[in-house]
Amino acid sequence: MSEFKTIIEPFRIKAVEAVKFTHREEREAALREAGYNVFRLHAEDVLVDLLTDSGTGAMSAAQWGALMQGDESYAGSRSYYRFRDVVNDLTGFRHVIPTHQGRAAERILFHSVLEAGQVVPNNNHFDTTRANVEVEKAEARDLVIVEGRVPSRVHPFKGNMDLEALEHALESDGDRIPLVMVTVTNNTGGGQPVSLENLRGIRRLCDRYRKPFFLDACRFAENSWFIKVREEGQGARSPREIAREMFSLADGCTMSAKKDGLANIGGFLALNDDAWAERCRNLLILTEGFPTYGGLAGYDLEAVARGLEEVLEEPYLRYRIRSIEYLHERLVGAGVPVLQPAGGHAVYLDARALLPHIPPLEYPGIALADALYVEAGIRGVEIGTVMFGLHPDGTERPADMDLVRLAIPRRVYTQSHIDYVAEAVIAVAALKDDLRGYRITKAPPVLRHFTALFEPRGA
Repeated sequence: MSEFKTIIEPFRIKAVEAVKFTHREEREAALREAGYNVFRLHAEDVLVDLLTDSGTGAMSAAQWGALMQGDESYAGSRSYYRFRDVVNDLTGFRHVIPTHQGRAAERILFHSVLEAGQVVPNNNHFDTTRANVEVEKAEARDLVIVEGRVPSRVHPFKGNMDLEALEHALESDGDRIPLVMVTVTNNTGGGQPVSLENLRGIRRLCDRYRKPFFLDACRFAENSWFIKVREEGQGARSPREIAREMFSLADGCTMSAKKDGLANIGGFLALNDDAWAERCRNLLILTEGFPTYGGLAGYDLEAVARGLEEVLEEPYLRYRIRSIEYLHERLVGAGVPVLQPAGGHAVYLDARALLPHIPPLEYPGIALADALYVEAGIRGVEIGTVMFGLHPDGTERPADMDLVRLAIPRRVYTQSHIDYVAEAVIAVAALKDDLRGYRITKAPPVLRHFTALFEPRGA
């Protein structure tokens, strides 16, 4: 098969779901009713839903079959032990604590180990990770490399942590740092990977300063593939071998199994420290459930266990990353400004570059996301000043970048869908001079992007 250039989907479709076609006027009305926030749209009114790749993928026949094996016992479920063994084999961590999704793992970890005034360094915290640090009155400090803050810069591992900045933080604020965290791949920074060399450097610094090192591992398999194809000396290794080394460099991880677990729900916290694990399990019982189900049904545990095995298969990862690259190349070829290079799970449109007439505090990402929905029925998500511009002290400042993420659900859309998305984005980009900014009319103080209400400027 290697002599052919076309990379086909490594699966056959056995079931289909109809999508609803709408007229432009209907979409305008739906968006207006939603307060111009695409999170608030009814999903049935979306033609191609690229809001997130979290929990939106299609499960395999083997996963659906595994659901029938679910043991729904409250305590000591057989499905838990199957799940635990798969996670342990992959990560090597001693304690495996299931949760209903990744943010629950974050909440349990940070509430158990953080104190007010402490600092958690990361390459980039994503939205719920940052919120779960800040709700503990701690600081979520982003230390991604300089290249990771500039959409147009090309670097094979833009998700890398700035090791010099990390060393400075550990030297100057070490007594306030309970752990170091790295997100693989780096979602905030465009789905960009972290190299093994960088992870090894972080490990050395954590050893020197005696700090635990955790991964936010929800896209660990995609990160492993990038290491295989981009990092010198890694090409002959399997994604599973690379993933195991990544986890071996850490002391624990949080995981949303709704991404590289290929499941619709689920996650886990895994770690080695016995005392931390006991504290986390106690909080788990209070907020999620018994330690052998953690807020999940037995059949969910079975689906995640099988998904963690499938996600490291090379045909799947080759197809997955290439499908993102294909959309990225179409848009670059048409002159649409996008974050470079292509990431693992999404294409990120550079709204600030496309719409320079809309200031960051008038939310160019919202303007672009709304236009994509109105013109083509496509739902993306703003990753910019709305998501990251509001600080704990109540002030608002422009984010480093204003992006619109088009996250591709796993094993859901066909080549025709992606071609449609490319055509639609190019058409919307041609309308850029007609787009205008927005103002927020109502928003909560935390994670405002999920539920905020907007209105167009000049309305």
